Amino acid sequence: MLKSVSIIAILYLSIIISNAQVTGFPQGRISVADLKMKIYPSDTSAVAVMLNEFGDARIENGNDFNLIFTYHVLLKILKTDGLEYANFEIPLRKNEQKKEALKSVQASSFNLDNSGSIQEVKLVAKNVFTEERNKYYDVKKFAVPGARVGSVIEIVYVLESPFLYNFRTWEFQSDIPKVQSEYWTTIPGNYRYHTTLKGFLNLEKNESELVRDCFSIGGGVADCAASKYAMSNIPAFEEEEYMTAKSNFLSSINYELEEIHYFDGRKNRITKEWKDVEEELRRDEDFGIQLRRGGNVVDKYVELSYGPTDEPLVKAQKIYELIKTKFTWNEVMGFHSEHGLKKAFETGSGNVGDINLTLIAALEHAGLDVEPMILSTRKNGLVIELFPVISDFNYVVAKLNIQDKVYLLDATDKLLSFGLLPERCLNGKGRVLGKKQSYWHEIKPQSKDRLISSTTLKLESDGKITGTFHLNHVGYDAVDKRKAIFAFGSHEAYIEKLQKNWHNVHIKKFDFKNLEDVNSSFSEKFEIEIEPDGTNSDHILFHPFMHNRWEKNPFKLANRLYPVDFGAPLEETFIITLEFPKEYEVVEIPKNIGLALPNSGGRLLMTTQMESNILTLSFSFQIAKTVYSAEEYQYLKELFNNVVQAQNSIVLLKLKNKFAEN
Repeated sequence: MLKSVSIIAILYLSIIISNAQVTGFPQGRISVADLKMKIYPSDTSAVAVMLNEFGDARIENGNDFNLIFTYHVLLKILKTDGLEYANFEIPLRKNEQKKEALKSVQASSFNLDNSGSIQEVKLVAKNVFTEERNKYYDVKKFAVPGARVGSVIEIVYVLESPFLYNFRTWEFQSDIPKVQSEYWTTIPGNYRYHTTLKGFLNLEKNESELVRDCFSIGGGVADCAASKYAMSNIPAFEEEEYMTAKSNFLSSINYELEEIHYFDGRKNRITKEWKDVEEELRRDEDFGIQLRRGGNVVDKYVELSYGPTDEPLVKAQKIYELIKTKFTWNEVMGFHSEHGLKKAFETGSGNVGDINLTLIAALEHAGLDVEPMILSTRKNGLVIELFPVISDFNYVVAKLNIQDKVYLLDATDKLLSFGLLPERCLNGKGRVLGKKQSYWHEIKPQSKDRLISSTTLKLESDGKITGTFHLNHVGYDAVDKRKAIFAFGSHEAYIEKLQKNWHNVHIKKFDFKNLEDVNSSFSEKFEIEIEPDGTNSDHILFHPFMHNRWEKNPFKLANRLYPVDFGAPLEETFIITLEFPKEYEVVEIPKNIGLALPNSGGRLLMTTQMESNILTLSFSFQIAKTVYSAEEYQYLKELFNNVVQAQNSIVLLKLKNKFAEN
C-alpha cells in the first residue's frame, strides 16, 4: 500500500538531549572490494549503484538564517550506461529576489592501477560550470574526472538556500539501487513543518532528539528537533506504463512549512486553511478578479451563440463549442490567467487558465450553475488533501451543474467532446471553488477508451484474400485516433503510413465517417487485399489481427509496488470472418481463451467457430477499472500476456487433396 505518512515531531521531556551531531560517513575511504565489484548482487542489471548516500539539512544559526544542505555520495559505476552518473548536475532555485548558492563542491574518481593501488583523480574548480536553465533554476554542472566502468566516484557539496518553505526534500529511491541512504535534519522549534513520508518502503531508522539552545536570533534562544531517517538495500525505482507522476510513488521525505513562531509571541501561519486560500483566490488578480471581469469580456459574443428558448444543456454545449473554437491553447499549464482574459480573448490564444476561466465566465454570464475546479495533471502528481498546498495544482476546468448531472469541461483541446476531460486531467480529485466554500470532487472519466473492429474477408482461388474492415473509435480512443490522423496533415499521408505498417496488406479504398464531428464516434472503413504468408501454394498462412494489436506486454516487472492507472476503462472488440473455397481445409486456428480478473476487474474472451467454409473469430478484451492496486499487478500481467499471445495467433489453411496425401 502506498504510504503518505505524517511524521509529527513533538518534543517530549523524555527525548534524549543532545548538543552534538556526528555527520555522515568518512570521506575518501574507498575499499578495494568496492573497486573490484563487477556486478551488484541484489540487482545484476544495475548500471551503477550508490554505495552510500548522506544528507544533512539545518537552518543556519546566524548570518541570514538560511538552510545549509550538505550532500555526500559514494557511487560505483558498473556498466557503460552507468557513466552518465559521472556527469553531475546540482539544481539551484531562484526567484527575482533571492537564489540558492553552491558554497563548495568536491568530486573524485577512484580506480585500481595495474599494481592494485588505488588512484584518485580530483575535480578542478574551473571545470564546474553554471547553466541558466530558466527563470526558476540555474544548474551547476561538472563531469567527475577519470571516471570509467569500474570506478567509484565520490561527491561532496554544500548548498545554501534562502527557501525554507519546503525545507529540503530527500529521495531515498532513484533509478539505480542504493546500499544505504541516510538523511539528518535539524529544525529550530520556531519552524513548524508538515513532514510526510511518501512511497512504499519502510524506514530502517527514524530517530529524534532534542538539541537544547541550538538556535538564537535577536536575543531569543530556541531548542531544535534533530531527526535521523535511513533506509538500506533500496531497490531502483523502475518506471512502467500506466503510471501517474513518479513523485507520487518515489520513497521520500517531504516538508511543508506550516507556521513560524517569533520570540515576541507573534505567529505567522504559512499553511493556511482552505477558507483562507479560497478568499485569496477570489481576490487574486489572475484568477478571481479575471472571472468577475470575464462576463464583460465575452458579453454579446456569447449571447449570440444561443437562443432564448434553449435548454440549459443546449446553451452550455453551444457556449463550449464557441470558446473551444475561439481559442488555440499555447501548451502552457496553469490555473491562473497568463495574459488576462481580455487580451487572451482578443488574440484567441492563451494558457489553460486563460481559456478555461473564459469558459467559466461565459457559462456564468449565460446564467448557468458553473464553478471553477483546480486540479493537478497526471504528470504533475497527486495533490495533498490534508491541508491546502496551492503549488500542487497546475490546471483549472469548469464544473457545470445541470439538475443532478455534473459536466467537467475543458476547452483547450478542439478534439474533445462536451463533458470529456483530456486524459492528462484524469488524476485523483480536484478542488472546486464553490459559491460559499470549496470542496473536493472526484475526477472520473465520462467515457471509455473503446475500439470496435469488424473484418469480413474472402480467400480467392488465386490465394489472395480480399475484403473490408471497419474500425469504430469511441471516447478516448476516438480522441487519440483523430489526433493521429490530423498530425499527418493529409488523409493520404496517414494511409501511406498505415500501408507501411500493415504486413502484406494493400489498401485499395478508404473512407472516414465523423472525423471532424468530435461529439460522435469516429469510424474508418477500408477495402483491402492481402498477400498471405506461405512457403508454397499448398497452404495459406493468415494473421487475423492485422491492426491495432498489442505487440508486447506493457507490464514487465517481476513485482510492481505502485498502482496501475489506466486513466479510463479500456475495451476492445474484434469480429473477424474468413470465407474460403471448399477445396481448402483449416489446419490451425486460434485457441479459445477465457480469462477474468478478480472482482470483475476485466476479462479476455476469444472464440473461433467453423460453419461450413466460414471461420468466425470473436475477440473481446476489457479493463473495467481505472486503477489497480499493486496486489492486482500479477493478475493484470497475466491477462496481458494472454492478450499478446491471442493476437499473435495464426490461421493455417491447406488444400484438401494435398493435405490428404500428407
